Amino acid sequence: MIPPIANRFVAGDSPAEALEHVRQLNERDVKAIVNLLGEHYDERDPVAADAAEYRRLVADIAGSRLEACISVKPSQLGLDIGEDVFHSELTAIVDAAAERGVFVWIDMEDHTTTDATLDAFETVAREQGGGVGVCVQANLRRTRADVRRLADVPGKVRFVKGAYDPPADVAYADGERIDQEYRTLLEYAFDHYDGGIAVGSHDPAMLEYATALHERSGTAFEVQMLMGVRETAQYELAEEYDVWQYVPYGERWKSYFYRRAMERRENLRFALRAVLTG
Repeated sequence: MIPPIANRFVAGDSPAEALEHVRQLNERDVKAIVNLLGEHYDERDPVAADAAEYRRLVADIAGSRLEACISVKPSQLGLDIGEDVFHSELTAIVDAAAERGVFVWIDMEDHTTTDATLDAFETVAREQGGGVGVCVQANLRRTRADVRRLADVPGKVRFVKGAYDPPADVAYADGERIDQEYRTLLEYAFDHYDGGIAVGSHDPAMLEYATALHERSGTAFEVQMLMGVRETAQYELAEEYDVWQYVPYGERWKSYFYRRAMERRENLRFALRAVLTG
């Protein structure tokens, strides 16, 4: 059983529980990005098992006609074993999803995985002509160049501030500077991207900035937020904008919950505030 403080952020142990949560979200006009919890595998068996479950999840989503897609982690698909393993498993999942019209997001992990993740995204996105998305982190110094690189790649890009704590030589640590970078990245995307923009933020100021950019440019975008965080705001935003909730599930909920809560003090405060205030 998932305890109350965690089940606010995790949809359950099974795919059925996750899809029931998605059904309830869809009734509120919120769509879902479903993620099977798991990461940093160094053996092939768990990689193969999770990849197979993702392919079954794709079939379940397509068969249910729910408004949902999936999101995978590179280290879950074998990146820690080798880039060839990751690319092979990712391609198989994206191919299966493309056949059924289900979108696939590739999460971004710590800064050491950025090159491999972006390379894999660009390869599969160009092969499929879309149907796949990737995440970029505003706190990394390299991200402006990455966003320019991705401007003509078919697919979507999720813009986040960055939940990890990279070293100072590769990342900004000051919150105001990260906010500045986030705004700059959004400005570039709304001016140079042909849609495919996902604003992954719970910060009201950033969401307001994104909607202003949308109104100025007319460029399509979507809002992405986590399960259990500012859900009332998600429902309100969904009345006017395309809103997606990140819905994790699976037996590995404990490591997900504690890592997300403890990797930065801001995350812990945010989780506790979400529980206390709704």
